[in-house]
Amino acid sequence: MIGGGDWSEDRLIPDLVRAVEAGETLEIRSPQATRPWQHVLESLSGYLLLGQHLLEERRDAADAWNFGPDAEGNLSVADVLTELQRHWPELHWQIGSDPQPHEAGLLYLDSSKAKSRLDWRPVWPLDTALAATAAWYQAPLSAKPAVSRAQLQDYSAAAKQAGIAWARS
Repeated sequence: MIGGGDWSEDRLIPDLVRAVEAGETLEIRSPQATRPWQHVLESLSGYLLLGQHLLEERRDAADAWNFGPDAEGNLSVADVLTELQRHWPELHWQIGSDPQPHEAGLLYLDSSKAKSRLDWRPVWPLDTALAATAAWYQAPLSAKPAVSRAQLQDYSAAAKQAGIAWARS
């Protein structure tokens, strides 16, 4: 999950932002680990759509769900950092040399059930999500106003243009 608001420790982008703020180079543990990257607004839209189905008392909605990116959203950590750096050239990282704890090499989310039964699908391609993430974290570092509201409006407009059911109403 990427996007603004995450300041947790041991998370790739928040750690990278802290390194930029401190003028340091971030050390990366597992550059070849592949993850399902998507903007937080993608999964939130899925959960809000699921909530709507539950409020409408659709019993088939009371189940486990995944809201993840399309296949092109599954990239290695190194690839995501390279793409993110296009939107934020000040980002710097290096591959760590210390032994690291075991991490899964590949994580993947199957969202086919959400797509077929809820008519949910991701709206933003990964490059748009990375640009929005960079902009969100850059704003407070450069004393610019918060961009959350504008990003939500951009996301909603993109969903509407893509013909996403929840955005049409």
